[in-house]
Amino acid sequence: MHASRSGRGARSGRRAVLTTAALALSLSVGLDGVATAGTADHKQAGAVGPVVTRAALAPELVTGRGATVAFDEQEAENAVTDGTVIGPDRTPYTLPSEASGRSAVRLTAGQHVEFVLPRPANALTVRYSVPDAPEGGGITAPLDVSVDGRHRETMTLTSQYSWLYNQYPFTNDPRADLLHPDWWITECACVPAATTPAPEITKPFRPTHFYDEQRLHLGRTYRAGDRVRLTIPANSPAAWTVIDLLDIELVAPPHVERGGVNVLAFGADPTGRRDAAPAIERAIAFAQRVGRNVYMPPGTFQVNRHIVVDDVTIVGAGNWHTVLKGRQVTLAEPAPDGSRHTGVGLYGRSAAEGGSRNVHLRGFAIEGDVRERIDSDQVNAIGGAMSDSTIDGLYLHHTKVGLWFDGPMANVRVTDNVITDQIADALNFHTGVTDSLVHNNFVRNTGDDGLAMWSDTTTDARNTFSRNTVQSPTLANGIAIYGGEDNTVSGNLVADPVREGSGLHAGSRFGAEPFTGALRFTDNTTVRAGTLDLNWRIGLGAIWFYALDKSIDADVRVTGDHYLDSTYNAIMLVSDYGVKDKVDIPAVHFKDVRVDGTGNSVVSARVKGSATFENVDARNVGAVGVNNCGSFNFPGTGSEFALTDLGGNDGGWLAPWLLPSTITCEDRPPVVAPPAPSTW
Repeated sequence: MHASRSGRGARSGRRAVLTTAALALSLSVGLDGVATAGTADHKQAGAVGPVVTRAALAPELVTGRGATVAFDEQEAENAVTDGTVIGPDRTPYTLPSEASGRSAVRLTAGQHVEFVLPRPANALTVRYSVPDAPEGGGITAPLDVSVDGRHRETMTLTSQYSWLYNQYPFTNDPRADLLHPDWWITECACVPAATTPAPEITKPFRPTHFYDEQRLHLGRTYRAGDRVRLTIPANSPAAWTVIDLLDIELVAPPHVERGGVNVLAFGADPTGRRDAAPAIERAIAFAQRVGRNVYMPPGTFQVNRHIVVDDVTIVGAGNWHTVLKGRQVTLAEPAPDGSRHTGVGLYGRSAAEGGSRNVHLRGFAIEGDVRERIDSDQVNAIGGAMSDSTIDGLYLHHTKVGLWFDGPMANVRVTDNVITDQIADALNFHTGVTDSLVHNNFVRNTGDDGLAMWSDTTTDARNTFSRNTVQSPTLANGIAIYGGEDNTVSGNLVADPVREGSGLHAGSRFGAEPFTGALRFTDNTTVRAGTLDLNWRIGLGAIWFYALDKSIDADVRVTGDHYLDSTYNAIMLVSDYGVKDKVDIPAVHFKDVRVDGTGNSVVSARVKGSATFENVDARNVGAVGVNNCGSFNFPGTGSEFALTDLGGNDGGWLAPWLLPSTITCEDRPPVVAPPAPSTW
């Protein structure tokens, strides 16, 4: 599936063991190398007032779920524009598929999209895409911003941090040949290096990671009802600019930390022109001696390497006001951990050195410079081991992983952060992270799992991911749990995974320690989830259980989840064909679940095991309620996967004739697009 993991900061060498035929992808690739949805130009009248959404949904559909954030989201396709609405489309490698809600607006020179402020605001975030340079590396292009014609400012958009190509771990070069010609690919249903004549591979091959975002403080507060217009200037070098959405916000004045040790007093340059890392380190050392907090006032502070933190509190003026910003630096020789580069980051001591403790980071931004995925690199915003620590109110942007913790470590609380435009994960609890909480964070546009726990060599235990929002991971899952003991995923909102992943995932994979104790998925909502796995050529589920390395033999309970507008299946339980008779998923219990719209089925079972269902209500199901293949041995006694009806399962999807183990296997059923979700 998506790439396998290495011991440091990401995955390496992801290569599926394939047992099925290929999917022939049909993409329309324009002269500028962009895979497009093929939507015809038209004038979009739009709404006369603001249309505020959450994950491109009406807010009432996700009440009480996901992160509570300071901004209001408005989708460009709901605004007034003379541009072209692209999408909706969920085909990988297209601009609409990676857009929030799977739709956006394409503008050319002179065209605009206009939003209405739903409440007073003084700041905005634009999520956008502009073309890559013909040889890769990105371009810059202007975007004019006006508010009721009074405030005018020009943003400089860039594609330097977007546009990846090819096979894992990807490249920035659109002209590159296959990175792994000895891997099987769907496009030719072959191993190119072993095929005669060699297949012709269209370039750019598998373009992805199209979007970026940029923030702008307007300098004054505008009223509800004022109109924000984004216009492409006539002199723009970009052939097109796609606007996905606008987030608007009322940013508070800068915070002042009374009694804090001000980094300016130690020589830190707030203009970003000089290296501030030594001065910040001097301030940290002094603060540790006198037992006070470190204060970073408003400004941009240049940091091009890791700053090691231990037993210290670092407070900024707010993540719109205080920025740690650095360039990626190539090391003269690889570091002991394998890193070839370094960059801006705050790191705890390594677990081998005892880790750090009592680290508290609050109220600033970290802006990195990571433009390619190198799994051995430690170029994450937050890293190392930090026990008894808190990370709160940060904005993490353009690093490899927002927060990658290498345990063992315990009792870290990650709350109220915004983590966007990462090359890999937003957060990963890697190796023995215990008794920790990830709560009320907003994640968008990761290049791998949004939030993950990975019990690599040492079990992650008693952790909770709660009330987070994860949108548009371009690869893999919104929230993924790989092994572990007594972990909980609750109250989250996950939207729009693009390929080879699901909204919610539990996988016995990547050499993880086994699932033990309890695993709980409670009161989560997914929307437009359950992607097509391009290797297996099957549609996944909005929630996906995958037994590969081991069986998933724990007390697994899914309670109160809502699966909305699932592209294929709402629920999938599966093993790989090569281990289908060696592993199983003995029992998963579903209760009080709502399914509103599936392209295929409510449940797709492709593994030996069983599940129980109580008060699982479904509507707008595209195919048979249960697609039961078991472990593909098709015995005369019925499927190797059994279903138990505990009552209250409305919608007719769990019909008596399906129970307990009727084989209803259709390997790749046709997709019936469901209607948009609505109030239950």
